Amino acid sequence: MDSSPIALLPPRALVIQALRAAIATELDALERVSAVTREEVTSDETRSEGKYDTRSTEASYLARGQSWRIAASRQLNAWFQALPDTKPSADGRAHLGSLVAVACEANTPVTTDYLFLAPVGGTRVEVNGQPIRVISPESPLGQVLVGLEEGEDFEFTRPAGKAEFTLVEVA
Repeated sequence: MDSSPIALLPPRALVIQALRAAIATELDALERVSAVTREEVTSDETRSEGKYDTRSTEASYLARGQSWRIAASRQLNAWFQALPDTKPSADGRAHLGSLVAVACEANTPVTTDYLFLAPVGGTRVEVNGQPIRVISPESPLGQVLVGLEEGEDFEFTRPAGKAEFTLVEVA
């Protein structure tokens, strides 16, 4: 019987290409919404009509929050543009820039999650029918994953309680 590992992950180059496209699309949408918000902040309709009218203040808070999110998205976009399509290292450990497959043995049948470790999480893409979630090393799961080797088991507390996981593959 062949004991070679089964490749679970979709090709890294396809995942990175899909993530680049998703982040660029998200950034474009954020910038368009931000432009509308900036117009609202300076609009005559938003001008305060009394001391209890806070529309202008609220619009400026929204614009500031959007500008922070746009700045973070631009940094993530630049990071993904500079990221090589090939595996960054062959040490078999999970780190920033790794694409990983994580199996949860508490589920019957065993389920596998596909994750990409990036500076900022939250993006999701689908590649070859497999959903890929982007998580950051600062996230609770990211903190556990960073430094683990392929084949290592780890315990992680999810909303449903503690579960045993295995880091199946790192690319």
